[in-house]
Amino acid sequence: MAEIDEFLRQRLDAELLRTLRPILARSGGKIRVEDKEYIDFSSNDYLGLSAHPGLIRAGKDAIDEFGASSCSSRLLSGDLSLHHQLEEKIAQFKKKEAALIFNSGYQGNVGIISSLFSKDDCIFSDRLNHASIIDGILLSGARFFRFQHNDTAHLDSLLKKERAKFKKSLIITETIFSMDGDKCLLKGLVSLKEKYNCEIMVDEAHATGIFGRNGSGMVEEYGLAEQVDFIMGTFSKALGSFGAYLAASGKVAAYLINTCRSFIYSTALPPGIIASNLKSIRLVEEEPWRRIRLLESAQYFRNALKRNGFDIRGDSQIIPVIIGDNLKTVEFAKRLQDKGYWILPIRPPTVPQGEARLRISLTFYHTKEILDKLIDDIRGIKI
Repeated sequence: MAEIDEFLRQRLDAELLRTLRPILARSGGKIRVEDKEYIDFSSNDYLGLSAHPGLIRAGKDAIDEFGASSCSSRLLSGDLSLHHQLEEKIAQFKKKEAALIFNSGYQGNVGIISSLFSKDDCIFSDRLNHASIIDGILLSGARFFRFQHNDTAHLDSLLKKERAKFKKSLIITETIFSMDGDKCLLKGLVSLKEKYNCEIMVDEAHATGIFGRNGSGMVEEYGLAEQVDFIMGTFSKALGSFGAYLAASGKVAAYLINTCRSFIYSTALPPGIIASNLKSIRLVEEEPWRRIRLLESAQYFRNALKRNGFDIRGDSQIIPVIIGDNLKTVEFAKRLQDKGYWILPIRPPTVPQGEARLRISLTFYHTKEILDKLIDDIRGIKI
């Protein structure tokens, strides 16, 4: 208890203690917190599908037919026909042989990596990969090497030195990085995979629904579905619902059904969620104008901030504004919240020391008028 007390005291003294603030209402890209309405720039609902009438109707219809819960794990009596329909759709969407659904992105990454790799293997991970990837690697017991972010030369040197010492080897990356908003160098990573006899896994959480000819993600955009062994992603971002998936070979899916603890020991996702997920993939295919407009808005907003001298990273719908100092970042976010924008400070350990930032997440709801006003307000804040 003394350690907890000291931790809380230090954070309170520095005004850095993270707290939860309940959202009372959400509609049309706006949220209500306490007695104030904000334009939400912290949402991952990139295409605005979470409130799409088709998604809501699909979820309600499935609840009417199957009830509110799957009532069991899939290896018992929770395996609904809807789960199989969704997995078939994901496999087709991702151009892989099979797919498997997980209850969240975190459960997916932790379970997949720790099931497929062990102490005799090695894993090479981009330094900025998500915490769920890191935790999955640690749980696997495999030897863990980090390469500098998007640095294929550094990865090449690590592989040259270490690869031959181990049985299996995995290269793992996000395709759109969640805090920097930039794209991985997937073609270069695939070349190194083939050069050093590795497998490769990608996390498409922030790319699915937005990139690629059909909205499948960066693997589709680069035309590398055959070369990428494991394509993981989530339904909880651009797809507007909840849960996660892995698209891979039939052998891998069958193996995980029998070995992956986060899959085996979890109640299956409920029917309303599964039906919404199915509908969301169809909507991505049927309404490409959503992602086209989103990416155009992101480019417009990014260019405007750069012209005004801000340190901007990325080339996606995620636009980080680097402030650096923790306290200054917290104060900047507070000033923007006072003006009606729900923009939050992102600080270590989520990002490296000295790189605290405002993570501005654009969605389908952010019109040019809203973005122009936000640009003016950001420009007017002096910290």
